[in-house]
Amino acid sequence: MVSRIDRKKVVDTALRLLNEVGLDGLTLRGIAKELNVQAPALYWHFKNKQELLDEMATEMIRRMAGNLDGDGSGTDPRTGPWQETLVAACRTVRRELLAYRDGGKVFSGTRMTDGSAAGPLDSMMACLTAAGFTLEEAVRAWWAAYNFTVGAVIEDQSVHPVPGQREIRDPAYDESERERQLGREFPLAAQAGRAMFGDLEENFEAGLRIIVAGIEATMGPDARG
Repeated sequence: MVSRIDRKKVVDTALRLLNEVGLDGLTLRGIAKELNVQAPALYWHFKNKQELLDEMATEMIRRMAGNLDGDGSGTDPRTGPWQETLVAACRTVRRELLAYRDGGKVFSGTRMTDGSAAGPLDSMMACLTAAGFTLEEAVRAWWAAYNFTVGAVIEDQSVHPVPGQREIRDPAYDESERERQLGREFPLAAQAGRAMFGDLEENFEAGLRIIVAGIEATMGPDARG
């Protein structure tokens, strides 16, 4: 029975099921049923769900690595201005994670099982240090932008839980109902909800602009004068 499946097949199946059932509904038993094997067969490959999530996150980075580290054309997009490179990388991470239901939650806090993330990270560090950042500054700049991006994806997927269907919103984020409940006592908080949970893509782009401006102002050659 074990010979019928391997780690990659388990992970590919898990990522496909993730879009159907979400992170809370994803179980080793459900994956085994999809693969037409008994659940114990999966334990030859993954001791527990966390090990599976680590491998799923690593497979996500494998799939997005080409977009983060060049497009295969022989031209590395990271040779442009660092601002454009940083923003493009964050947009890629966001787009790729939004393709998976609960992709932000799966990706956040997991441990990579191989060095798939090293190439894109090395390219980002090369871009920033070539622009005059120290390595420490480069790490902090990317760390801030990256964590903002993953956090924004998690919030986005709370509002729009189904990948590719932006018209579907979780009822908990009904703007009119939120304003009805909060408006009398907290009028500004009630009005803020439309800006916070309305156009999440524009919120993300605005956040990136704020982060880039903060990086320019606090670190790198321009900040040192």
